[in-house]
Amino acid sequence: MLAMWSKARELAEATPPERNRWVDFLRAVSILAVVFGHWLMAGLYVNEAGELQRGDLLSVSQWAHWLTWGFQVMPVFFLVGGYSNSVSWGAVTRKTPPEQAGVYRDWLASRVQRLITPTFPVLLLWAALALILTQVGLPREQIRMATEAALIPVWFLAVYLLVTACTPVMFRAWNRFGWASFAVFIPLAMLTDWLTFTAEVPWINFTNFLWVFLAVHQLGFAWRDGRFDNRWLAWVWFAVGLAVLVRITAFGFYPVSMVSAPGGFSNSLPPTVALLALGMVQVGLVLALEPLGRRMLESVRLWTATVLMNGMIMTVFLWHLTAFVLVMTVAWLGLGGAGLDTVPGSAAWWVSRPLWLGLYILALLPLIAIFARHERSFGPIRGGRTVPRLRAVLGVTAICAGLGATAGLTIASPEGVTGVRLWVIALVLVGAALMGFGPVYRPRNRPGLPKAG
Repeated sequence: MLAMWSKARELAEATPPERNRWVDFLRAVSILAVVFGHWLMAGLYVNEAGELQRGDLLSVSQWAHWLTWGFQVMPVFFLVGGYSNSVSWGAVTRKTPPEQAGVYRDWLASRVQRLITPTFPVLLLWAALALILTQVGLPREQIRMATEAALIPVWFLAVYLLVTACTPVMFRAWNRFGWASFAVFIPLAMLTDWLTFTAEVPWINFTNFLWVFLAVHQLGFAWRDGRFDNRWLAWVWFAVGLAVLVRITAFGFYPVSMVSAPGGFSNSLPPTVALLALGMVQVGLVLALEPLGRRMLESVRLWTATVLMNGMIMTVFLWHLTAFVLVMTVAWLGLGGAGLDTVPGSAAWWVSRPLWLGLYILALLPLIAIFARHERSFGPIRGGRTVPRLRAVLGVTAICAGLGATAGLTIASPEGVTGVRLWVIALVLVGAALMGFGPVYRPRNRPGLPKAG
């Protein structure tokens, strides 16, 4: 860790003055909020029958639902994504006309590679574990529960990929229509909720993954374009968003919880208008605080910590629930259920939280040391050659389908000899290979072209 800190310190001191450090800070904080939110809300305990049972703080503590307004910060990540994608796509199109063949496909393939490459190890490890545990006779329900818990984060990657793929179109829409390119998603999200809850149209609610997060992504363009430089606008945005959010949750139809609530109603899977309102609240707040935050990040120590976190951000995000499962497994199987005798939400459970959080962090540290390098292990896409259009489309589609199935179905299968849904893993690997990278991609070197490396 000392070597990682030293390297981060060198990068921090070399940061160009024009870089908006608040963007990197928000990215780091939003991921950490998700990590600690998962660690805090989820839990396992031994019931009166001596059986291991899943616990959920939200199911036993009504007041804890309000905590999700602080821990459900995916909108902030999409805001930062919009800012970063506008910088990246803008830089590409300044060098090369966007209509030139291959520009968009190469840009998208590069973004996909950076997002998905760190995902391969966690998917392959859990596929191997599911296979091994099935063969040794562990109950398949326990295997399913472990893989489901560990791989929860991957649903977000599928949605983020889809939103990122829309960047050029939405960037053009922002430059032409401005705020209207954001506002159009509000009635779309409202209509989707009406069709879902009133007209009871099946599956239509999944379109809100696009409408809600594209809306927040558009605000990243607005931020990059200087539209929130007037901080009064950000504060008004915050106040109006908060008023709407309170009205439609505490005094309205939607539950207060911004994640899965008791009864199966979820404001996030898929998103609802309530999550969009929360996004407006969070956007207004973080952009209103930007001047203070940028002054704060002039501290070399704090900026170095931010650089360090951003250098392993995907590793922390993807592996934090594996660390959780590892600690729970040791406590249950290795220590005979030690520490698992407190029910979530009880006074004893709260007193023990600092100890458990410390154990989760200790379990995560070696995973970071082993797997963080995959966030920087990028070779050239297809050996530097342009990704063919059909392969790019099929590749992104396969990756998103595989990640969605991993989160929705889990990779553990209740049937079959292997105990693994191999087709789920195959979708991600084949999708990456179609785009020109990944463990199963084997480039064909041609005369006159550099070798892929």
